[in-house]
Amino acid sequence: MLAPMQASAANSDDWQVLPKVIILDGPEATRQITVQQKSANGLMMDWTHQAKYLVQNPGIARIDETGMVQPVTEGKTMVVVSCLDRRFEIPLEVRGLLNPIPVSFEQQIMPLLTKAGCNSGGCHGKAEGQNGFRLSVFGFDPRADYIALVSESRGRRIMPEAPEKSLLVTKATGQVPHGGGRKIQEGTIPYKALLRWITEGAQFGTTGFETIDHLEIIPPEQVMALEGNLQLQAIAVDTKGNRRCVTAEAEFESNMSTIAGVDRKGWVQASNIPGEAAVLARYLGHITVCRISIPRKGASFQRPKEFNFIDRHVFDKLQKLGIPPSELASDSMFLRRVYLDMIGTLPTAAEAKKFLQDSSSAKRSVLVNELLNRPEYSDYWAMKWADLLRIDRDVLNVQGSVAMTRWLKKQFQDNRPYDAFVRDILTAHGSVGAESPAGFYKVVTKPDVMARSISQLFLGVRIECAECHHHPSDRWGQEDYYGLAGFFTGVGKKVGSAGEAITFTTGGDVKNPVGGKLVPTHALAAEPPKIGEQEDRRKYLADWMTSPANPWFARAIVNRVWAHYFGHGIVDPIDDLRVTNPASNEPLLADLSKFFIESKYDLQALTRLILNSHTYQMAGSIPENRTDSQNFSHSQSRAMPAEVLLDAICQVTGVAEKFNGWPEGSRAIQMWDNRMPSYFLKIFGRPVRTSVCECERSNEPSIAQALHLMNSTEISAKIHSRKGTARKLAMTNLSPEAIIEELYLGLLARFPSGDEKAIMMDFFKAEGQQRQGAIEDVMWTLLNTKEFVFIR
Repeated sequence: MLAPMQASAANSDDWQVLPKVIILDGPEATRQITVQQKSANGLMMDWTHQAKYLVQNPGIARIDETGMVQPVTEGKTMVVVSCLDRRFEIPLEVRGLLNPIPVSFEQQIMPLLTKAGCNSGGCHGKAEGQNGFRLSVFGFDPRADYIALVSESRGRRIMPEAPEKSLLVTKATGQVPHGGGRKIQEGTIPYKALLRWITEGAQFGTTGFETIDHLEIIPPEQVMALEGNLQLQAIAVDTKGNRRCVTAEAEFESNMSTIAGVDRKGWVQASNIPGEAAVLARYLGHITVCRISIPRKGASFQRPKEFNFIDRHVFDKLQKLGIPPSELASDSMFLRRVYLDMIGTLPTAAEAKKFLQDSSSAKRSVLVNELLNRPEYSDYWAMKWADLLRIDRDVLNVQGSVAMTRWLKKQFQDNRPYDAFVRDILTAHGSVGAESPAGFYKVVTKPDVMARSISQLFLGVRIECAECHHHPSDRWGQEDYYGLAGFFTGVGKKVGSAGEAITFTTGGDVKNPVGGKLVPTHALAAEPPKIGEQEDRRKYLADWMTSPANPWFARAIVNRVWAHYFGHGIVDPIDDLRVTNPASNEPLLADLSKFFIESKYDLQALTRLILNSHTYQMAGSIPENRTDSQNFSHSQSRAMPAEVLLDAICQVTGVAEKFNGWPEGSRAIQMWDNRMPSYFLKIFGRPVRTSVCECERSNEPSIAQALHLMNSTEISAKIHSRKGTARKLAMTNLSPEAIIEELYLGLLARFPSGDEKAIMMDFFKAEGQQRQGAIEDVMWTLLNTKEFVFIR
């Protein structure tokens, strides 16, 4: 008979059984057992659901097939765990049943309601409640929920004289009609807890429970095999250090269920896709995560050449997961990608030919430097930030929209340090019609909306949930939400002879609508600053936000820039930085942030670093990494933004788009007018600028888009135009082979292969086909290929 396993380490033969000792202190206490074995390749095999369990004295406790222990009567015994040829014993003590501590509404009933989904947004947690019964979302307000259960509707939901007949119990167990269906099974621990709480008089609180300090998850990280399993344990630790298993009460959620899903009991099941997932555990407003890594089975890894530290971190992660990286992209693929990514513009046929014929080993880095100095670079990035800062003609009018767009363009022309750029936006005031970011405060007019927009945009922290309740997946609550809003209470607007202007006064603290108390103005996780009289309190926020010590500022913009060039962030969604949404490569994000701070917030230096990496310059997927969507093992195809695609079509056809009131030859990426009517821009996903979220722009391909490219009269007119590229090529002395080469260079930035050239020659050889018609057919064909429409 073996001794009980140690909780901190496996024994000599790599078996680990947890916990070391089980103490069940109360009628509703439970304890999850886990059984694991480290395999020869270093992966942990979980046997929790395959092991056999036996309580030596079943009159004291019982255990189910998943390893969950429940009390029966007070006493001591042993739990025997048998797995394969091994046997383990765990001492078990049950106490606190004869004279139990009264049930705690906040620590026992609230988690029960949350786990059952009663206070979710789709049930009684929504703003209007459900069928006259309303609970706070995710139980953020226990006192209000207690009143709703015990006092509202003349107290009809609770019957202390007959607890099992209480409406709360009969609806939860499905004994009477309930729109949410059966939520609790009779005879289970939750059922017994409800009955005991009602029997004891349905009190709000008890003195037997300490406040929960934090939540732990065991294990905090795990390397699993493909299609492997893992049982998690959730442990609540109170302010005195006491530990209590809450696996049965906690909620579990995976951020990447396609890689590793998790059920209500904390049972993780890995898929056959290598990668990483974060499994969240939530209990009484506390959250923690388990990082799951699933390497590719039997993978061989050849480490490519590293160009800079980005590659070291990416290749380290890929090697850990057994995912081989793709080889470097061809010159033509890189050329087209970097043009479209950096300046939103296709290379011309002449530019493509020059680059492809250049034999210099440094030509890629030279091209990156050249593109940073092109006027299209500032045009394109001004357009991107105009989306984020919500430059809306209907709100700012023509003068305001033009002025703010010009200000943005100048910031990128001058390569303004990002911290100075953000400080100007945070503290903006003065005329909305002047070249400044003041118009942002005309678009976003309420202090709390300003606060949450600024937080999401520049910190990557979404606090909007905390307006009404504690954030379900983060640390933020109403105190944080209204504390941040206090920085913007002094922002105002006045109308004078020179037009509208943004003004500021000292402002004041904001009231929390729950309780009506003033919340001291403070930044996230920071102490309230001492704000002097007549000061613009936004300056204090700007000082805190742009400080190198700020934990979010550099990470947020680095992640945003990275996502632009790779199609998804190191943290994704890109503006949702939180513990429960961890980076796919934390060392990479940390070092990029450090580099950005040390470069004095130089966006162009960050761009050079990223684009000169082997990682950015990789080709598309290979069979061994095709399923990887997290770890940057290959280039992922991305649809061109609407404006970029329209400009590309105009460029290759030689016919500019006609925008009402704009000079001939104006490009879509230069437009300040987000309301300019354009069916093309609408169906290809131009945002309407109603939020600061990048997600407002839709890059998802659709049938409508494909049909428009193939059949629209507008695009057809450009192809057949008498002033267009096809007509001009037809009038030259170039051979059909040379024309085909010119079209491939102009549309796809590469030379055609021999087979492609042979196929395209058929257009010229067709009976009765005119030279211009053949050119138009080739152009139409290339325009409708994925290679043209997508950035690869």
